[in-house]
Amino acid sequence: MPKLKLEDLAELREKARKAISLREGAARVKVTVHMGTCGIAAGSRKIVEAALREVEERDLRDVMVTTSGCAGLCSREPMVTVEAVGEAPVKYVDLTEAKIKAIFAEHVAEGRIVEQYALAIGSERTY
Repeated sequence: MPKLKLEDLAELREKARKAISLREGAARVKVTVHMGTCGIAAGSRKIVEAALREVEERDLRDVMVTTSGCAGLCSREPMVTVEAVGEAPVKYVDLTEAKIKAIFAEHVAEGRIVEQYALAIGSERTY
């Protein structure tokens, strides 16, 4: 195995920094992929990979992708919640990689909700 050079380490550090920044910190938009066992069984791993790919390809430094457990709507998985600063959260359901691409193009990048994929707009909190 060849020895690592300083440049190699810098490249690895930058790659790790980008991966971490996609999942942590303050952002303009937070995309939460619901990954309970039902979500995983329905394909949410591909959805989170597609979301991370969109962030990378679009160079969206102000968008955070994170995961959560079950959202309680097993029959509508895979599912994501998109939360933009100052706007009501939107739950998108029955997702595919193509639908995630459209959600990033319209909602995340342009601020327009993709109504045909949205189940609900607003918080489910009752207080």
